[in-house]
Amino acid sequence: MDERANNMDKLLQIMRALRDKETGCPWDIKQDFKTIAPYTLEEAYEVVDAIERDDMEQLQDELGDVLFQVVYHTQMAEEKGAFDFTDVLQGICEKLIRRHPHVFKGEQIEEKDLAKEWEKHKKSERNEKESEAPIKNSLLEDVTLAIPAMRRAYKLQIKAASVGFDWQEVAPVVEKLDEEISELKEQLARANNQRRVEEELGDVLFSCVNIARHIGVDAEGALRGANQRFFERFSYIEEQLRKNNKTLEACDVEEMERLWLEAKRCW
Repeated sequence: MDERANNMDKLLQIMRALRDKETGCPWDIKQDFKTIAPYTLEEAYEVVDAIERDDMEQLQDELGDVLFQVVYHTQMAEEKGAFDFTDVLQGICEKLIRRHPHVFKGEQIEEKDLAKEWEKHKKSERNEKESEAPIKNSLLEDVTLAIPAMRRAYKLQIKAASVGFDWQEVAPVVEKLDEEISELKEQLARANNQRRVEEELGDVLFSCVNIARHIGVDAEGALRGANQRFFERFSYIEEQLRKNNKTLEACDVEEMERLWLEAKRCW
């Protein structure tokens, strides 16, 4: 047997041993899908972090952690008689072949139409799973609430765009952002208006994601970049103050602003 297959089988055996009711790990035995889900999400974010830092060694390690999460969930499902790891593998292989007819069936599909074709296949799959009752589901229904809000905004927009509900150019999208900012300013000017302010701020953020989508920028990645630049610039302020035996608390706003502008020239 191929060594890689041996290692996969070894991982499955390790997971079974950890969950063994008699000899397994007490912590692992107690877990269920809901308690493990936060770890699954955390590991996925750590993969993204390793990619952002271009750390291949760390990426290898984090991908192993993600694979372990997959094995963990499938082991719990197998214990319930729902499905096992072989079913997961078969399912994803069939899905990828089905959703890439231009690769595996020789169909001619323009690159610009690939996203629409992907959504068409997903819709067809949903229809097959629906009961015979004539229930009409929303196009947006399968965009899960569990993913981060920024990512969900993007996926909702992609879904709507797949049926033509979209601007064809970025200019009106930017105008929409200006409109939402104006509405936010109006609500901020009113007293005791926290709920409406929150709603308008949400609309501003949604519009920012829409702009990112139209110009081919990953909004989540752009925000991570902004977070890192803020981290670097603020750290620069701290470093400069330490060199002059000063603390943040003792520093006035004018000096912080001066150091911030210096930091911006570096980052």
